[in-house]
Amino acid sequence: MKVLVTGGVRSGKSAHAEGLLDGEENVTYVAPGDVPDPDHDPEWAARVAAHQLRRPASWATLETRDLAAVPSDGPLLLDSLGTWVTGVVDEAGLWDAPGSQVLEHVMALLDPFVAGVRARAGTVVLVSEEVGLGGVAEHRSGRLFADVIGTVNQRLAEVCDEVHLVVAGRVLRL
Repeated sequence: MKVLVTGGVRSGKSAHAEGLLDGEENVTYVAPGDVPDPDHDPEWAARVAAHQLRRPASWATLETRDLAAVPSDGPLLLDSLGTWVTGVVDEAGLWDAPGSQVLEHVMALLDPFVAGVRARAGTVVLVSEEVGLGGVAEHRSGRLFADVIGTVNQRLAEVCDEVHLVVAGRVLRL
């Protein structure tokens, strides 16, 4: 089973995604966000710590943005694609580049992972942000992020068996 779980900030998407893997042993949890620095950003560190406390001891955490480094077998949970997109755009210094250039860069990194998800046996749960439900962002970076994450979500939804939209802790299977 391959599931894309999407929703807004604090919607409950991560807890739902983790619940989809209840009873699975040896889950690889891919955390593509920045490693928390409690002195620099205590709120981010607290968010990451809360996620870590919920994970079973048998789950292995892989902190990486290199999706090619993700093992090709066994149960997988990636949380979240939004932090991955932000990180790879930051690392490439592309926030001021034309949108087509940003999308080309992100897709070049994503496409091999999409192929791997398609071919993968076992449970795959991918968590992503759904940002296109409100107004258009005032700042270019917000509009660029919405465009890119929307395309990332569509690309991964194509290879998933199900897409779950989480709103206020409620799950709608699309």
